[in-house]
Amino acid sequence: MALKILHVILLASVKYLITIPYARLIGLTYEQALIAVLIGGVGGFLFFYYLSGWAIKGFKALWPAMCKLVPPIIKAKYQSFCKKREKRRSSKVFTKKSRFIVNIRKSYGLWGIVVATPVLLTIPLGAFLANKYYSGRKYIVTYMIVSIVGWAVVLTSLVQLFPGIIK
Repeated sequence: MALKILHVILLASVKYLITIPYARLIGLTYEQALIAVLIGGVGGFLFFYYLSGWAIKGFKALWPAMCKLVPPIIKAKYQSFCKKREKRRSSKVFTKKSRFIVNIRKSYGLWGIVVATPVLLTIPLGAFLANKYYSGRKYIVTYMIVSIVGWAVVLTSLVQLFPGIIK
């Protein structure tokens, strides 16, 4: 039984939506499934949130050195990318990709990420986006944990009320 619970915790830390029906399918009770999914979801979010913060800072610090140490075989391709990146920082050029990101952030923003992370996005992707764009917000971690707990209660209740959907 402990191995099943550990498996559900690990699965919930990555892909949250499918974990609750899976936990019930492998024979966990409502309470066991709810607790395992909550531990996995919240623990996974915290792990990936702080890991992504470290990775973002490390990437920014190492980027200039990586541009200088490109192997000669692919030097032409990556040197031009490094030069474009330096130029973009100084002149604020908007590309299709940057416009797309700005439109998504304006349309859905923080609350879109908070609500969509457990069910539509994966926990690691939601944690990365929250850290990248909203790490300066005071209660971002609290909002995400409340969202994960809320979705866990909703989804486990649905599976409990309609047991036929997991068969």
